[in-house]
Amino acid sequence: MPLVTDERLTNERVADSLVDFDVLLGESEESFEVRPDDPERRRRRRRAWLLTAIVFALILAVMGAYAGWALTAPTDAPTATSEAPRVFAPAAAEIEFPEAGSSAISVAGAAEYLGADAEGVWLTSGSEDPRPMASLTKLITALVVLDAHPLADAKDPGPMITFGKRDHDLYDKYYVMGATIAAMPTGVRMSQHDALSAMLVPSASNYAEAVSTWAFGSPWGFARAAEAWLAKNGLAGTTVVEPTGIDPRNTSTPRDLVAIGKLALANPVVAHIVSQPTMSVPGAGIINTTNPLLGTSGITGLKTGNLGPGACNFLFSARIDVGTGEPLTVIGVILGGQSREWTNQSALLMIDSLRTGFQTVPLAEEGQVVGGFSTAWGSRARLVVSEDAAIHTWSDTPVEASLDVSTPEEYVDGEEVGTITWTAGPDTVTVPVEVEGSIRPPDAWWRLTHPAELGG
Repeated sequence: MPLVTDERLTNERVADSLVDFDVLLGESEESFEVRPDDPERRRRRRRAWLLTAIVFALILAVMGAYAGWALTAPTDAPTATSEAPRVFAPAAAEIEFPEAGSSAISVAGAAEYLGADAEGVWLTSGSEDPRPMASLTKLITALVVLDAHPLADAKDPGPMITFGKRDHDLYDKYYVMGATIAAMPTGVRMSQHDALSAMLVPSASNYAEAVSTWAFGSPWGFARAAEAWLAKNGLAGTTVVEPTGIDPRNTSTPRDLVAIGKLALANPVVAHIVSQPTMSVPGAGIINTTNPLLGTSGITGLKTGNLGPGACNFLFSARIDVGTGEPLTVIGVILGGQSREWTNQSALLMIDSLRTGFQTVPLAEEGQVVGGFSTAWGSRARLVVSEDAAIHTWSDTPVEASLDVSTPEEYVDGEEVGTITWTAGPDTVTVPVEVEGSIRPPDAWWRLTHPAELGG
């Protein structure tokens, strides 16, 4: 077999490689050839686009529906908080009684504050033992005389009384004894009303004996009448042995004297006479009261009595305005005072301590916050008292508060939404509460981004 040379083998390999490249190039040309579009492919393509459009339409519909719901859905009502303001009751009032002697006080017109017992004998201090009354006795003398010889009213002069020589001599009798006296000329005539006035206003002892003797025939007749009158009125703690009070055996207790003071005020003749600072009486002349406090701190009258240091007495009545409507009627008594001045000052302290025990307690100020409203979207408003409030009451009477708030309709500034009522004893005060500030609605962004807070 002939030998194939290397050059021939090489040429054949090159030729084979060119044939292979040509075949590959032909296949590539076929792969890039554009084929005609068949109907099936078009259908698939249309379905794909339709599905895509449907999906996008559904997405847009859902988003639109959500936005429409979110922008119009109701929200929870604002959360409300409220609390009535605390009120601290003032310190307890104390009636300032004198440290020495004994005393008592009665207050009419304040039962709702002080209790029903206040109109009897409300408070006392010191011993209940009977003490010398001194000239307080003359009140009893006048009441006993008027019980036997009544006058129609405070203007009724009553019968005329003629005072003779024996009556005139009483002036000297009591002058020597150091008692208070008033002129009584022999044969002077005056009405029963004027004679009682001369006994009570300047506290004339000679008139006390003369009038009581005219009424009952003798001092002993008067003593028996006084005893019966005291028993009839239940005044077992009181003893009267003569009409002037100069005898220390004329004694009484603070409780009895308060009752006697009430009987005196209930008698129009006595009540009128003891309220007069000065009078002009035929025969006796100008007479002046022994009560220097008449017209001071509301004191309206009644009687003083004095047997010296440690035996100065004062039975007083007063009308005091404490801001509760009608003034209170006060009857007080002090027995066993150290001096007239000390006794008078003690009476003023008793009255003033009662008056200041009634006080105005501040409750709230205009604009004071008592609550508020808040929302999930951050809008807030306050609940405030719309005006100043205060209540007038006695001593440390507890003050209770009640806050009544309704749901606002608009949550706008100034909208009245309720009341707050304070009660202390018989008194109540009610003031409105209102919204301060306004609750604004949530904005669109908050609605769209807080779906869990919607639909309340």
